[in-house]
Amino acid sequence: MSKDAYTLTNADGSSSMELPVHKGTVGPDVLDIGSLYREQGVFTYDPGFVATGSCSSAITYIDGVKGVLMYRGYPVEQLAAHSNFLEVAFLLLYGELPTASQLEDFNESINRHTMLNEGMLRFFNGFRYDAHPMAMLSAVVGSMSAYYHDTMDINNPEARKVFAHRILAKLPTIAAAALKLNAGQPFIYPRNDLSYTENLLHMFFAVPAEPYEINKIAAQALDLLFILHADHEQNCSTSTVRMAGSSGANPYSAIAAGISALWGPAHGGANEAVLRMLEQIGEAKNIPRFVDKAKDRDDPFRLMGFGHRVYKNFDPRATIIREMCHKVLKQMGRTNSPLFDLALELEQVALKDEYFIEKNLYPNVDFYSGIIYRALGIPTSMFTVMFAIGRTVGWVAHWKEMITDPGGKISRPRQLYTGPPQRDYVPVDQRS
Repeated sequence: MSKDAYTLTNADGSSSMELPVHKGTVGPDVLDIGSLYREQGVFTYDPGFVATGSCSSAITYIDGVKGVLMYRGYPVEQLAAHSNFLEVAFLLLYGELPTASQLEDFNESINRHTMLNEGMLRFFNGFRYDAHPMAMLSAVVGSMSAYYHDTMDINNPEARKVFAHRILAKLPTIAAAALKLNAGQPFIYPRNDLSYTENLLHMFFAVPAEPYEINKIAAQALDLLFILHADHEQNCSTSTVRMAGSSGANPYSAIAAGISALWGPAHGGANEAVLRMLEQIGEAKNIPRFVDKAKDRDDPFRLMGFGHRVYKNFDPRATIIREMCHKVLKQMGRTNSPLFDLALELEQVALKDEYFIEKNLYPNVDFYSGIIYRALGIPTSMFTVMFAIGRTVGWVAHWKEMITDPGGKISRPRQLYTGPPQRDYVPVDQRS
C-alpha cells in the first residue's frame, strides 16, 4: 500500500523519524533520505545504486519486471514502428513529438551542423593508425570545447540548444573519421541531402574512386537501432554525464565522460563481447559444450548478450530488433556465413533451454545489434561507437534536465569507510 511517509525506528527503539515519500507518475514510490544523516547520524549503503533514486526525471521510464520502456510516456514499440530517430531525438530533447514544421526545422538544423571544423579533422592525424575508435571519440568530443566557444555558457538557453543540435549532428562525422583512420582511407565529408543514417553509411563506406549506393535496409536498421539505444534511464553512462555536468563543467566534457563510461564491456562494450564470444565458440557443434560451461558457476565463461540488469523477463528492445536482425541477414545475403549461422543456432538453443528460461537469460539488444553491425560490414571496434551515436541524444536530454533543475546540486555520494582508524605518524627510524 502506498504511504505518504515511512517511520524509521532505531533497533533499540530509542529514536525514530519519518521519511517523506515522493510519488512518480508511474513506478515505485521513493523514500526521501536527505535528512537521515543530519537527524540520525547514519548514511544508507547501496553499492551499485540498485535501489537508489539519484534524481527525478521526466524523460524515460523502465519497468524491468513487465518489460516496459517509454520515452516521454510513449512506448518504445510505438516509436520503433512509426517514428524515426531524429523525431525521437526531438521528443527526448523537448518533451513532445514535433509538428511537421518543427521536425523540418530540426532536420535542417542538424544538417547544417554535420561538418567538422578543419582543425578538428587535423586532430585525427595525431592518433596511431590502429587507435581504438572509442578512444578517438572521447578525445575529439572533449576537444570540441576548444573549438565551439559559443556554446560554453550552460546557463544560456540558446547556447544549450545549439550545443544539443551540434553534437547530435557531428558525432556521426567524428565516428566516420575514426573509422576511415583505422581503414587507411581518405575522410568522406557529410552530405546534407541524405537522411541521418544514410549520411552515416555514406561517410563510413564511400570512397573517392567510385560511387557508393546506399542500402535502404541498412539505413532502416541503423535508424531502428538508434531509436532503441536513444535513452535508458539512469544507466552508468547517463549517470556519469549527470555527475560530470553537475559540477558546471562544459557540456562537451560531460558527454566525453559519458562516452568513456560507455566503453566498458559491462555497458556499451557488450555487443563487441558478443562477437568475440561467437568467435570463441567457433562452430555450431561446440554450442552444447559452451552452454554447459555457462551453467557451471565455477567456470568463468559467460554467454554475452543474454539477460539484463534491469529487465527481469524480457528486453522489449530485443523483441523489436530481432525481426530486423533476421531481415538484415536475409537482405544482405549473409545467411550462409558460419558466424551468423552460429548466432542463430545459439539463439534457438538459449530460447528453448530450461536453465536459460528459468533464469530469464533471453537474448538482449546487444546480442542482435552486434550481429546486425557485423552484417552491415561495420568493424567490431566500431560497435560501441554506434551505441554512443544513438545514446548521445539521451545524454544531452538528461544533461539539459539536470542543468535547468532549480533544485540541482553537485553530485557528492558518501561512503562506508573501512580503512584504519586514526593513528599517529611514526618517524622512519622508529618503524619496525
